[in-house]
Amino acid sequence: MNDIDAWVWWLVGAAALGIPLVVTAMPEFGMLAVGAVAAAVAAGLGFDAVVQVLVFVVVSVALIAVVRPIAARHGHNRPQLATGVDALKGKQAVVLERVDGSGGRIKLAGEVWSARALDTGRAYEVGQEVDVVDIEGATAIII
Repeated sequence: MNDIDAWVWWLVGAAALGIPLVVTAMPEFGMLAVGAVAAAVAAGLGFDAVVQVLVFVVVSVALIAVVRPIAARHGHNRPQLATGVDALKGKQAVVLERVDGSGGRIKLAGEVWSARALDTGRAYEVGQEVDVVDIEGATAIII
């Protein structure tokens, strides 16, 4: 074991830390692996074991302290993709059959939907463009 240089052991440690990174998808393991690579560089430059460990600790902690909060902040800012009926809210539709508070038909996203007016006292005539504000079951609520 003493025949193998210290920098090789640090690279083995970096590879070992890469395994749980891939298996668990926890970026902290990757940051520790980068710290191990930095310690391998220090070992390759001839620094003693204390300096190597300090390089490993400083680089790893710096990455975790700086990169992790930035990555977490970007992870929470992902745009939400509306799918299903949520994607239809806010779309325009064309009235196919008179729509009032009790019902009617519209053409929404290329399909015929049952619809009713949000304002029960209001009626929409054939050919009129309307906005979908909500979907309740299989009925579009329009204004």
